[in-house]
Amino acid sequence: MVVRAKNPVHSVLFPIPVFRNTSGLLLLLGLDFFAMIFPVVYIGAIAVSFLFVVMMFNIQIAEIHEEVLRYLPVSGIIGLIFWWEMFFILDNESIPLLPTQRNTTSLRYTVYAEKVRSWTNLETLGNLLYTYYSVWFLVPSLILLVAMIGAIVLTMHRTTKVKRQDVFRRNAIDSRRTIMRRTTDPLTIY
Repeated sequence: MVVRAKNPVHSVLFPIPVFRNTSGLLLLLGLDFFAMIFPVVYIGAIAVSFLFVVMMFNIQIAEIHEEVLRYLPVSGIIGLIFWWEMFFILDNESIPLLPTQRNTTSLRYTVYAEKVRSWTNLETLGNLLYTYYSVWFLVPSLILLVAMIGAIVLTMHRTTKVKRQDVFRRNAIDSRRTIMRRTTDPLTIY
């Protein structure tokens, strides 16, 4: 969808679900730190910066007059080759989610050392970040906030066709001179 999208903003936004799914896969693999860092780096920094670059360049959306269906046979062949590799070439033991024969003879044996509560990598990192290194956690967020405000200011366009009011000048005007007081009865007709 990144390549096929006609709108450049949509092509920047389409990798976000891919990054989210990759983070989920990393979480399933037990790499909780990488699963937390992956969306922060890719979605939070790279995708947002790409989006600001696309908005800043003000790319005009051009209609593509090519027929999209001409790429369908090539993509179908590539997809079939991929699925053939997944199901016939890869060994069943290399894919841990597929049901395989497991050793069930040692079900009664219990390792009590694993029952002791211990912190995961993510809990340890969160404890350190929010207690000892809280200042170093807040400083990059302020830097990113300043960068985001700067990108928004750069993308704002001032045109002469739009009538705007200067709020400071409007508030500085003496209100006694601008409000007209009626001294006559509002029901009287002139």
